[in-house]
Amino acid sequence: MDDTFLSDDVRDQIKEIGEADILVGIPSYNNARTIGQVVRAVQAGFAKYFPDERTLIVNSDGGSTDGTQDIVRTASVADYRTILAAHPIRGVHRIVTPYHGVPGKGSALRTVFAVAKGVRARACAVVDSDLRSITPEWLDLLLAPVLHQGFDFVAPLYHRHKYDGTITNSIVYPLTRALYGKRVRQPIGGDFGFSGHLAADYLEHEVWHSDVARFGIDIWMTTTAITNGYNVCQSFLGAKIHDVKDPGVDLSAMLMQVVSSVFALMETHTSTWKDVRDTQAVPLFGFEYTVGLEPIHVDVGRMVGIFQAGARDLSPIWERVLAPATFAEVRGLAATDTTAFRFPPGLWVRTVYDFAAAHKGKAINREHLLRSLTPLYLGRTASFVMENEHAGSAEVEAAIEALCLEYERMKPYLVERWETA
Repeated sequence: MDDTFLSDDVRDQIKEIGEADILVGIPSYNNARTIGQVVRAVQAGFAKYFPDERTLIVNSDGGSTDGTQDIVRTASVADYRTILAAHPIRGVHRIVTPYHGVPGKGSALRTVFAVAKGVRARACAVVDSDLRSITPEWLDLLLAPVLHQGFDFVAPLYHRHKYDGTITNSIVYPLTRALYGKRVRQPIGGDFGFSGHLAADYLEHEVWHSDVARFGIDIWMTTTAITNGYNVCQSFLGAKIHDVKDPGVDLSAMLMQVVSSVFALMETHTSTWKDVRDTQAVPLFGFEYTVGLEPIHVDVGRMVGIFQAGARDLSPIWERVLAPATFAEVRGLAATDTTAFRFPPGLWVRTVYDFAAAHKGKAINREHLLRSLTPLYLGRTASFVMENEHAGSAEVEAAIEALCLEYERMKPYLVERWETA
């Protein structure tokens, strides 16, 4: 096993533990406010659903200075009877360690994968450290399909506020679905289950100095599982309530790294996706129910303003990237008053496909290319918010489904642009 990036202390702890049946990884960075509840939920899930298994929690930390690691070491469930579970027959092992490498979630999960391989875990899960809605049932839903149903990868399915997850809803889900033919609704959801075999496979890929090591890890995990023929499913986890932000604020770095990873994966797997024409649902575990969601404030005026500034300042780049008709339509939108502003789905799909082809062609510096996408993304997001201001969750999901079908319908356009890039 190549564990040279692990500290001597972690390697020693792996030897001391020996083997574990189940491993749950929790990447963190200054999450003292929320991580204690996450750890207690994981412990309760172990006690309630897997009392006979050898269990391990791995906290892979990015150098927290707020006591996050100390909380992971000490958090515990006071009385297991309160969750109607027998006290676990086996104790829960814990490894708390800083990770090494490029700062980001991907580097944190690389450590989790290595520990999973070291202890020969049968089933693994990773959960975000800023969750406020995690319950013990999440552990059963993420791990049981692997342990008992033969699945290798379990993607999460949540109900989220209609303005949360806009990168997923406008780019990552519909594009991934159109490319690879699997309807994995939240491919960058953040909380996943996977087999120990898949964890070992992840380690073999040389991606740990790329954007995968930052925000790109979730889409890379999902795409790698699909394209390598692993058995993929979803589990409904209820609400995802975490530390969310206005989608118009502070998402540019995340957008760049996620989209960069999606586009890079398109190049890696071109032979896989070019001939995919149909999409298929994947099995869903868990009982889907309606949940209450926290409101999210969105500054539409700010997003439209950034789009209009982009049209003014970035036109030389956009003109090189976009097809002439698409560029003309986008430029026309910039003159629209905010209240009447609309970015049509078909125009958005052509925009994304043109950017994917330009990324492959390398005619423009990729960092400049991806930065220039941000104002366009914000314009599309502002349009989505205004179009769905009074829509309920079912109507919003129908609008996202319509966008997915547009991505699928226009896939021949992507192939044409891709081949000439």
